[in-house]
Amino acid sequence: MRKSSTMAALTGLPLLLIALYALSILLANLTLNSFIPLPVFGLLSVGTIFFAAVFTLRDRIHQAGGLRAVYIALALALVVNTLFALVTGTPWRFIGASFLALLIGELADTGVYQRLIHRNWWTRVLASNAVSVPLDSILFTVLAFYGDMSNRDIAQIIFADILAKFLIAALFAFRVRSVARPTTS
Repeated sequence: MRKSSTMAALTGLPLLLIALYALSILLANLTLNSFIPLPVFGLLSVGTIFFAAVFTLRDRIHQAGGLRAVYIALALALVVNTLFALVTGTPWRFIGASFLALLIGELADTGVYQRLIHRNWWTRVLASNAVSVPLDSILFTVLAFYGDMSNRDIAQIIFADILAKFLIAALFAFRVRSVARPTTS
């Protein structure tokens, strides 16, 4: 029975979403130390543009395949990204920061989402992102760049990261929600 429920979590839409989830994190990690200066204040990591999709993809995985599918996606993303980072010679500091921020941020997000599972989709998404986006952004940026960048630059990265993740995730969520129109709210 356990094996069949795991297989059910890995078929159809959840499998596609899990692959997109891992790919989004991989693209984010490949571009994490390339920055775009914002006009007034902020340094936007190119990786943030890719990572913003992660939050909505995880919520869609949760909805399409359940909690087990979310944990499978998280485990797959961590393994794939760690192996790829090792093969490409990514500094251990970035690997550790990415792994820890992803694990803590995603587990916190999933915990909030799961507690609100009886609420409508938008409430679950907005509440879970309100917890995980700042947590992930602060944790990753401090672990990855503290000591190598000024505190001002770190603050600019955190600010731009949170702003971009919320905006991109909201646009992505709106687009995904309008296309998918699931039977449960």
